Amino acid sequence: MKALRRLLDGQARHFEPGGKLHKFHALYEMPDTFLYTPDSVTRGTTHVRDALDLKRMMVTVVVALVPAIFMAMYNTGLQAHLAIAAGAAPLANWQTGLMQSLGFAFDPTDLLACLVHGALYYLPITAMTFAAGGAAETLFAVVRKHEINEGFLVTGMLLPLTLPPTIPLWQVALGILFGVVIGKEVFGGTGMNILNPALTARAFLFFAYPGQISGDAVWTAAQTSPDGYSGATWLARAAVEGEAGLEAGLAWKDAFIGLIPGSMGETSALACLVGALILVMTGIGSWRIMLGLVGGTVATSYLLNMVGSETNLLLTVPWHWQMVLGGWAFGAVFMATDPVSAAHTNRGKWFYGFFVGVLAILVRVLNPAYPEGMMLAILFMNVFASTIDHFVVRANVRRRQARYAS
Repeated sequence: MKALRRLLDGQARHFEPGGKLHKFHALYEMPDTFLYTPDSVTRGTTHVRDALDLKRMMVTVVVALVPAIFMAMYNTGLQAHLAIAAGAAPLANWQTGLMQSLGFAFDPTDLLACLVHGALYYLPITAMTFAAGGAAETLFAVVRKHEINEGFLVTGMLLPLTLPPTIPLWQVALGILFGVVIGKEVFGGTGMNILNPALTARAFLFFAYPGQISGDAVWTAAQTSPDGYSGATWLARAAVEGEAGLEAGLAWKDAFIGLIPGSMGETSALACLVGALILVMTGIGSWRIMLGLVGGTVATSYLLNMVGSETNLLLTVPWHWQMVLGGWAFGAVFMATDPVSAAHTNRGKWFYGFFVGVLAILVRVLNPAYPEGMMLAILFMNVFASTIDHFVVRANVRRRQARYAS
């Protein structure tokens, strides 16, 4: 590390004002501040000093994502092995070919084999996300002459976890470019955006290429070709079979752990719960938003359960099933709590989370064309987050005026 430090220090003069590469200072500053603590400090009495800077905040979020990443790779490999064992998936794609050349058997009980096989799906998607999205971030940083913000580190980790494992890589590139440019950079960059960039990217892919990322028939294994293997998620099956179908065909424990088909990082509520504990304990994730979201989900589910329906059996699905199916847990922990696009006032966070929970269940249950809900609910409430904060602040001002009026 000392050798790298000397190398960076030796090249610094070329990227400083007046240097021949000063236009590309962002490219030098990015690895320098990511690997080392900056030697420049704020001085004077007009600054608020905090040990938690943006870089450390983003790294903590990545640490909280580790359980979800582990389950993404393991469950993707597990579902592939189950499909192959059932004869439903061909052995014609490069992932299975490489597994055979490495000497792995397609054994669903082999933890290492499942991890390796799942990694062969997850890692290329993640690499494409960082390559395409990182290029866009760098371009905007160079043109605007500002630093490359660490916010993209989290965006690049979040998007692959919301995608099915066999989505074409060119679609991943288009999605992250849309998310970075339209979801963030057009608003001014990190800290200025009103929409969650990762969710913006996923929403673009869902509406542009529903065949590869459809909420009711997610690709679970094999390859992106007509003879690939696909299967309806349990959330989609609940729309047809209701709670009775879930209870008969799936153990709630398996859904909670994440041993079911679906997008790579969204299936495990357990992994998301571990991530939630890390975010709450470090003060990065808002427990008010999470609890408000739980309250909105429970209240709306109870209301719809009481209404009931003979034609829409999703109305019969209780809250404890809603929370372990689809992207509810992942959205509640990692997407709704985005510190930039969510509400900022403490009271506003309760309202924001509650209405995300309400809308997520309403979209899931009452919209037969889209048996998911968290993505659209969060994006919709992103738009209203500043409005919620405005009314909370105004109410607080009126209370203080009444309290101290002479």
